[in-house]
Amino acid sequence: MTEEEIKQLQADNQRLQAEVAGLRRQIEELKDQFFRLMNRNLALSEQLEEDVELRRRAEVARELMEGNAKRQRNADLQDDSQLMALIELKLEESHRHLDPDFGPPQLAELLGISQVRLAKLFRNRSMHRTPEAYIDHLRTMEAMRLLREMPQYSIAAIAEESGLGKVRTLQRRIQDVIGMTPVEYRMLFMRDE
Repeated sequence: MTEEEIKQLQADNQRLQAEVAGLRRQIEELKDQFFRLMNRNLALSEQLEEDVELRRRAEVARELMEGNAKRQRNADLQDDSQLMALIELKLEESHRHLDPDFGPPQLAELLGISQVRLAKLFRNRSMHRTPEAYIDHLRTMEAMRLLREMPQYSIAAIAEESGLGKVRTLQRRIQDVIGMTPVEYRMLFMRDE
């Protein structure tokens, strides 16, 4: 090879390295845009879910207020939608589901109904097929909230606070819900700070 050919190859190599560096910068910018959009979409999705849930609760609350008082006080309501609303209200007030020892027997006791009635309710009226699945869902949502709002908490502390107990359980639940690890999920919200 001649010296001129070597110089040409070196110049081509430098040009290609500059192009690669430019492409890497573009990839990083696209990643940042992706994470910002994902963060925004998660926030919008959560807000939409909260809005739908609030509307549903308001409708159920209105129905409960319009119903007769005796039926409202009866813990073994025949109307499944009213009993589901009562479950949500009781758990929202007490936060007992965040206790790792809280399970279907304690939920049935809190409502004053039998475990058989509770199991039947979830089979008939809930997207969560069992009371255990419902309690796990509530704990997972609490863990996700803590991951977003409490960056100073360790993953172990969040697992404990949310009622999931173990870090491995927290990791599995978050992975199942959003396809990310708890650390990856938390990083989405720390990138913008």
